[in-house]
Amino acid sequence: MLVVHAEFPIDPAKREEALELVRELAEHSRAEDGVVDYQVATDIDDPNLFRFTEQYEDEAAFGAHAETDHFGTFEAALPDLLAGEPEVTRFDVSATTDVEL
Repeated sequence: MLVVHAEFPIDPAKREEALELVRELAEHSRAEDGVVDYQVATDIDDPNLFRFTEQYEDEAAFGAHAETDHFGTFEAALPDLLAGEPEVTRFDVSATTDVEL
């Protein structure tokens, strides 16, 4: 499994535009083959910081995601939406287990 965690600081003046794009991106991404989970949230202390948590079955699914029209639309708009540098981290996961609470 491949997990991607990304943080995007969004310009407050562009927040509504970013929300629309992110909603569309998330909706279409969740429907892709090989996408295990695709979540976007805003930070509780900074509502202009968008956090993405993406899970893919494998490298091929991640690569296919990067080639979709909805990802391309978001990627093209992103430079105009940002208020700082994004941070993106990739995790290659060999095993997962549920945690009992």
